[in-house]
Amino acid sequence: MSVGRFQNIVENIAEDFGIKLSEASPLSGGDINEVFLLKTETEKFVLKLNNTSRFPGMFDAEKLGLENLIQPRVIDVPKPIHTGTEDQYSYLLLEHKESASKKQDFWELFGERLAKLHRETRDTFGLEKDNYIGSLPQYNENRDSAADFYIEMRLKPQIEMAADKGFKLNIPDRFFENCRDLIPNEPPSLIHGDLWNGNYIVNAQGEPCLIDPAVAYAPREMDLGMMKLFGGFNESLFRVYDETFPLQEGWQERIELWQLYYLLVHLNIFGAGYKSQVTNIIRKYG
Repeated sequence: MSVGRFQNIVENIAEDFGIKLSEASPLSGGDINEVFLLKTETEKFVLKLNNTSRFPGMFDAEKLGLENLIQPRVIDVPKPIHTGTEDQYSYLLLEHKESASKKQDFWELFGERLAKLHRETRDTFGLEKDNYIGSLPQYNENRDSAADFYIEMRLKPQIEMAADKGFKLNIPDRFFENCRDLIPNEPPSLIHGDLWNGNYIVNAQGEPCLIDPAVAYAPREMDLGMMKLFGGFNESLFRVYDETFPLQEGWQERIELWQLYYLLVHLNIFGAGYKSQVTNIIRKYG
């Protein structure tokens, strides 16, 4: 095995679940998690580890999010197997997804399946529990309207965090009222919540598979805003999405409003390099 200082932890978790390891190797996991591929003679699993004290409840929340995405059976998602703790580390054991090249109609399938996912709804915006967006807490208290949820559970916590970090954003008096006027009065949608181009993979069938979610029942245009923030998604995806679940008029003009949340998150994680984009959007909608 080549998992370094995590070898004993990985071996103990594997033993707990009767996984007879033949090999364990590191996968890329970003700044938050250590991620490993576990192999037996016949199966593969993914194991994610992080420090329990730094990110309490992260993997339980991720497991819940994955289960929510799986439930409608409209788009592929790796199945979460178990969460727990070993030593001072929390872990999430996942199904491993083999990968292949994209099918010819990959982007059209992606658009159709994402639209079907977003058709999943419930009475209120939010989720059963809070979760994380990257390394930051994300709040999911129930709200009755899209505007209330986006402003109170998404924008305001990040704006307050930015202020605590010393970023002066000069929010105009009318800013939140203008947001309320612009946000469509649509029912909640089940969204991935952090859908940049690193959070999907191509599965063994050449079809899209969603990973690393920040799930909530939320305004569906949030996913589209994140997808357009850093690019990497073919325009045919958005065309088929709109044909499958038509978007309300003016959605392109609202994209930056949704991107504001994700840019605030990046400001709070990565620092001042994102401040000008944040202040430009606040000025635009203020």
